[in-house]
Amino acid sequence: MPRSAIAPRDRLIVALDLPDVEAAEAMVARLGGSVSFYKIGYQLAYAGGLPLVRKLTQSGKKVFLDLKLHDIGNTVTRGVESVSHLGATFLTVHAYPQTMKAAVEGRGGSDLKILAVTVLTSYDDGDLQAAGYRLGVSDLVEARARQAQSLGIDGLVCSPEEAARLRASAGDQMVLVTPGIRPAGVAAGDQKRMMSPGRAIAAGADYLVVGRPVTEAADPEAAAEAIQTEIAQALS
Repeated sequence: MPRSAIAPRDRLIVALDLPDVEAAEAMVARLGGSVSFYKIGYQLAYAGGLPLVRKLTQSGKKVFLDLKLHDIGNTVTRGVESVSHLGATFLTVHAYPQTMKAAVEGRGGSDLKILAVTVLTSYDDGDLQAAGYRLGVSDLVEARARQAQSLGIDGLVCSPEEAARLRASAGDQMVLVTPGIRPAGVAAGDQKRMMSPGRAIAAGADYLVVGRPVTEAADPEAAAEAIQTEIAQALS
């Protein structure tokens, strides 16, 4: 689908970072038709949330399965093969060349799109240095993005701070999904590289992942719709 054809409503991915399936299903019901796209990550997946992927997709929703796979090539390939049958739209892997190559192989001819996680949005240059990396965040993100594109990865998960630079280098060929989104007045939490919804879309992001600002809001539906309105304004 061309970037311009993605509806504002579909660009918001609400993260179901909730303790169990019951809480997740209650949030989906509360959000109703206002949200079409959900993220299932570690917390919910390990609490029995994988069957929820199929349940959501069968009800017309889209799912971003955020498992950040990274292992030896054969293990990644077999894992992605299994995920490809769940009906998810996106699956994340860490942006290491062997892992990305294996994930593309495992995806095969399915409709599953593989997203590579460049550098986590909770990391800054100091964190990378402490982990033994010689590159800073910006340079490492760009290097991994080039590798991802050459290996046939469908898109990138990146901080909104890197979206403009990556959009300029990748053109319209790769999907950009950005966590670290915080509407005005919302606490940063554990994010270090973040941006408002409108600015992230203007910078070149295709999809925004938002969790607590929606799921912990007094009125989650109103919070989601406010973000979608800001996305629409940025697009226009």
